[in-house]
Parts: sequence; structure tokens; C-alpha cells
Amino acid sequence: MSKIIRPIAYETLLDMRQTEQGIKMIKEFFQQNLSTELRLRRVTAPLFVLKGLGINDDLNGVERPVTFPIKDLGDEKAEVVHSLAKWKRLTLAEYKTEPGYGVYTDMNAIRADEELDNLHSLYVDQWDWEAVITKDERNINTLKDFVRRIYAAILRTEYLVCERYCVLKPFLPREIHFIHSEDLLAMYPDKSAKEREDLIAKKYGAVFIIGIGGKLSNGEPHDGRAPDYDDWTSDCGDGKKGLNGDILIWYPVLGRSVELSSMGIRVDKEALLRQLKISGEEEREKLYFHQQLLNDKLPLTIGGGIGQSRLCMVLLHKAHLGEIQASIWPDAMRQECEKMGMNLI
Repeated sequence: MSKIIRPIAYETLLDMRQTEQGIKMIKEFFQQNLSTELRLRRVTAPLFVLKGLGINDDLNGVERPVTFPIKDLGDEKAEVVHSLAKWKRLTLAEYKTEPGYGVYTDMNAIRADEELDNLHSLYVDQWDWEAVITKDERNINTLKDFVRRIYAAILRTEYLVCERYCVLKPFLPREIHFIHSEDLLAMYPDKSAKEREDLIAKKYGAVFIIGIGGKLSNGEPHDGRAPDYDDWTSDCGDGKKGLNGDILIWYPVLGRSVELSSMGIRVDKEALLRQLKISGEEEREKLYFHQQLLNDKLPLTIGGGIGQSRLCMVLLHKAHLGEIQASIWPDAMRQECEKMGMNLI
């Protein structure tokens, strides 16, 4: 069984009825705020895509998608999505969306290789969003502006939840701190990437770590990223690389950092070719999505995903995703969680 985080003296502050009501309130309020803040139109998303088109998200490049044959297509294979990072860009091209506007959707996915714990489930639900930008906006200032606007929507949602349930007290800071993964490594050179995240999140309360995917000065990336959606090799200033990153908060219930969003400016043609070469994935240039980008059929964009269950979990002060969503958990984990007051759905 994967590791489970054991909170000290945990006591759920909301019963199951209040929790379900809180989930509904958070999801309705936050997505409306996100849509307004970033000027996004809601679109319907696929649960699966055809295999071999390069549309599915490869995440870290090792996760196996859930695959099944389609009878009416001669048993051609379909894959349950991991996320919609590349599908959204195709959709923006289809809608001929102008710069300054974008789309968002309710993304539901199955990640069969996920290691199950308090924060990771086989079932993934997130708000996937993508917005069109201009060439001049492909810079670190644009990235930071989007991060601040998303964080502002999170803060407004926290305020609403705490107003509705007085037993819950706000804990998020008013501002989010920015730091590049290279600077974070310099601060804590003897720590692992996860330990560095915990230390910086505890120090500031909320942090955006810039530059995820490229190798740092120690020869290792802060974390893995597929080469064909986020741009993790373009200059972002001061000789550092990466126009992407993660939003993390310090979560006192579990005494650790929690990632709420992964996002970034997406690859242009040059970054795509560069990152495919670095990753040894040049053969992907022939796939449908990659050909669309290389032939100037896709707009320049910024986008990301925001975990729905995770956001509900932290704003409702829960200790396990299973208190928010219905999924499959090992029997041993369910029994252990019950002893600690975590009632998994």
C-alpha cells in the first residue's frame, strides 16, 4: 500500500451532509470566478481520445493510459485522457478564439498508475483551462499575472466557505510568492525536491515554483513534464529557463505542501522541437497534434489544470481526497483512515 499521511489528532469539522453542500458551493462559485477572471468560455470535454494522435497528455512520460478497443472502428484503440493540455489548444483553433479569451472545462480522468494516498486518487477531476495569447505575451510577466488572478479566485472562494461554515478558519495568505526552481535548489541544496516544496510553502503559505521539467544545476529536473505542452526551456529572465510552474500551498491539516495547480505558457514551434530533442522524442513530430503546431495551425496559448477535489479538500479542511470524491481505495487504507477519523466516501 502507498504511503498515507497521518494527521495528528484529526477531527473532521463538517459532517457528510455539510461536506456535500460545501463541495457543490465551491465548485459552482470557483468556476464562475475563474471564468470571469480569465475570460473563459465553458466547453464540453471528451473522456477519451483516439490513440496515436498525440493528443493525450503524457504527464511524466511513464504513466500508462487506460486503453480500450472501439468495435465500430475496427477495434481501433481509444485512451481515457490523463488531462486535456493539448486537446484544449486544438479546440481554441477550431473556435478561432481571439487573444485575451479562452476556454475551460470539467475534466474527468483515470490515472491507473497513480500511487494512492491522501492526495492522489485513480479518479482525477480538474478544471482544465486554456487561453490564447500573443507572441509578445510569451513571457514570465504574463505567467505571473495569470497565477495571481487564479490565486485571487481561490482566496475569494476560501472567504465564501469560511463565511458559510464559521467553524472553518481561513489560512491562506493574501499574496502568493514566486520563486524559480533553481533558486529554490540554491536555498536548500541538500534537500529533495519534495522537501524543498514543503520548506518554501511553509515559509510563505502559498508559492508558485517556476521552471518545472528542465534540468537544474544539480543535473536533475525539479519534477517531470512531458515535452510537448508546457514550455520549460525558453528564457524566463536572469539566465533561468522555464515559462511554467506549480501553485502550492502550505496545508496545516496535513502539515505539508499541497499542489493545487500545474500550469504554464505552452510550447511554440521552436520550444516543441527543442524539448522533443532533449527528451529523445523526435518521432512525435509526425503525430497529428505536433504537425498542427509545426504547420502554424494552432494559436499560442497559456493553460493549466486546477484540481477540483483537492481544492474542495483543502477549503473544507479535510485530510483525505476520499472524504471529497467517490473512488477506489485499498481496504487497508480505508480501515486505517476510519481509525483516524477520515470517513472515505
